[in-house]
Amino acid sequence: MVTEELRGALRAALEAVGVDPGGAEIGLERPARPEHGDWSSNAALAFAGPAGRNPRELAHAVAAALAERPPRHVEAVEVAGPGFVNFRLRPTWLHDVLSRVVIEGPDGYARPRLGEGTVNLEFVSANPTGPLHVGAGRWAVYGDALARLLERCGWRVHREYYLNDRGTQMARFGASVAAAAAGRPVPEDGYRGTYVADWAAEMPEGADPLTWARDRAVADAREVLDRLGVRFDTWFSERSMVASGAIEATLADLRDRGVVAEAAGAVWLRGGEVGLDKDEVLVRRDGEPTYLLGDIAYHREKLTRGDHLVDVWGADHHGHVARLRAGVVALGHRPEDLEVLLGQLVTLQRGGEEVRLGKRSGEVVTLRELLDEVGPDVARLIFLLQSIDTRQTFDLDVVRARSAENPVFYVQYAHARIAAIGRVAAERGIARGPLEGTDLAVLTHERELALLRLLSTLPAVVAEATEVRAPHKVATWARELAGAFHGFYHDCRVMGEGVEAERTQARLWLVEAVRVGLAIGMDLLGVQAPEAM
Repeated sequence: MVTEELRGALRAALEAVGVDPGGAEIGLERPARPEHGDWSSNAALAFAGPAGRNPRELAHAVAAALAERPPRHVEAVEVAGPGFVNFRLRPTWLHDVLSRVVIEGPDGYARPRLGEGTVNLEFVSANPTGPLHVGAGRWAVYGDALARLLERCGWRVHREYYLNDRGTQMARFGASVAAAAAGRPVPEDGYRGTYVADWAAEMPEGADPLTWARDRAVADAREVLDRLGVRFDTWFSERSMVASGAIEATLADLRDRGVVAEAAGAVWLRGGEVGLDKDEVLVRRDGEPTYLLGDIAYHREKLTRGDHLVDVWGADHHGHVARLRAGVVALGHRPEDLEVLLGQLVTLQRGGEEVRLGKRSGEVVTLRELLDEVGPDVARLIFLLQSIDTRQTFDLDVVRARSAENPVFYVQYAHARIAAIGRVAAERGIARGPLEGTDLAVLTHERELALLRLLSTLPAVVAEATEVRAPHKVATWARELAGAFHGFYHDCRVMGEGVEAERTQARLWLVEAVRVGLAIGMDLLGVQAPEAM
């Protein structure tokens, strides 16, 4: 890639002027302002101090050395500010980008090899006490997109859903369903959503209310998540862990490692041994294991299904992160083996006001109801437009509009337009010729170059989105590419009167490159790429 050529040239230029960069990385980035060129390096600033040189003087010396032997595609080298070396490139570097995109295709382009091994990714994990709400949809889409990114970058991903199907809340849920089935009032501390009565009406006679209600909630979650395109390799039941003796085995393991103490009739995790400020209760005085011990046991199980654990939780669980990580350390693992990502909630709006879509419960905005209203593609892309750590507002009026305001329509329409160009070309008997015989040098219009610049950034976008766990960066990129394509479509005719044959061929290949980029982005987001709209 051009970046490696530029880094190599900078390293050689530094050595030519008496500065040895050693094995240090040569900084190179895109300037924030286009008038500063295509690429910029702070190499002179970084190495001037150790070399005893003035940064700006060193930058001028480096620029002069580069001018003597300019790298491929470089049109000019300039010095800016206190010592930045800026490169202006000919459009030929972008033509190389086009070739690489279409040659590598959707399966090969923008596939950085960042890691290996298996990541166990747990997300959603809502209690099976009713239908999934809209917030669970955000976790589901985020987790699925993150899994897709990790897989594209070299990891195997095991998707996991934890069912907290024992304890007080489950008992209350089962009692609520039993009461509704018998025509009795729901207990005061029970679940009162109308879904309780609806589900109770389905329960067969003689069924155990707790087990049946749990299974009904799990089946409902599986169905709605499948509709959203989100599937799991493991649905892990807390009850199964209790039955298997995993909690007792975990406590025994912790005892063997010398990180457990007994005091005041309870069993404690010795916090000072595992990086905590205080001890934490593992078993209460009544002999009941705490949530912490159960969670440590669960993560001990998960470490058999992945080398690295990633949990996606709501921000209200932030206080539990340090305790759980300490538990993982207590089991003999590294703190970094557990990664916890915290996300914020979702607010729905219609007409500028917060709304509830609970047509049946009147209390819960269910994910099913949201999908009925806007569809899976709209829900997925909207959920992925913002960072998971920011509170999100989902404006139903905007997402239902078929306009540029609707980001889902905007992106999908770009792909549909590309397909339409292919159909028109076929109708007119215009076939795309071999890439090697196409003169890409005619692609000089700013709309064309803007598309290629965006395509050139996709590998870095995928890498960064994966490393910082931020699928919204891919969504932002896809919107930008779609916008650039709509501008190209408006200003640059691909074929027809006044468009010479060689330009048509080059633009057909450009359109194909954009299709590849959109296909990659939309696949990572889990959004359909339609041929027509």
